Amino acid sequence: MSGQKPRTALTIAGFDPSGGAGVLADARTFGAFGLEAAAAITSITFQTPEKVLGAIHQTAETLRAQLEPLLESANIVSIKTGMLPTKEIVLAVARFFREADLQAPVIDPVITSSSGHSLMEPDALTALVENLLPLARVITPNISEAEALSGNTIRSEADMRAAAARIRALGARAVLIKGGHLEAQTEAIDVLDDQGRVTVFRVPRIPGASLHGSGCVLSAAIAACLGNGMRLEESVSEAKKFVLEVLQKSNLSISI
Repeated sequence: MSGQKPRTALTIAGFDPSGGAGVLADARTFGAFGLEAAAAITSITFQTPEKVLGAIHQTAETLRAQLEPLLESANIVSIKTGMLPTKEIVLAVARFFREADLQAPVIDPVITSSSGHSLMEPDALTALVENLLPLARVITPNISEAEALSGNTIRSEADMRAAAARIRALGARAVLIKGGHLEAQTEAIDVLDDQGRVTVFRVPRIPGASLHGSGCVLSAAIAACLGNGMRLEESVSEAKKFVLEVLQKSNLSISI
């Protein structure tokens, strides 16, 4: 047993010094599901939980230099991506996935921060659609990200279903649209379209609850569950339960 490498989940994402999002949030989440964490940083951001002030992005070479040793040293059983700010970074990640014998990744397309700061250059988004969507097990956009990817306006569950089908038609095997930011809803609705099979997840909306980095946590939890051998639908369900528990604790601390 001493010679076996620990089961590890890998995140390729940005570094948030406030700890709420990015690789630090991913690592905490992986640990909660019993996996070791490994990380390759795509961008060092300057931010608080409320707003992003700026960022310095890595090059393809520095990212590759982080990733290559992990293939030799770690037993990677699951993988996810977060902030991929430039076309250069997107192409480097796509090349890594094509060359490495790893589980299909969870792609969280981080386009803008909740405060409105752009986190992805326009040509990087195009590169993601063309190069990463076909490689992903699932892509997990929120409402605004799904609108950017699909070109559709999303105001309802029916709109979410249509946008998910549109994104899947671009090459994604599965799409999970996170409906937490959908307006005028008493429920938080997420729509999963896995190769045409649609599952809708509904949980009561928690009034006043807010969690910086909740999207990172959800995608990391999905990746961890997939790494633990769960099917995608089951992984999404367990990940949503985990995020709901974190939100409830966050809401309790806000109330106090």
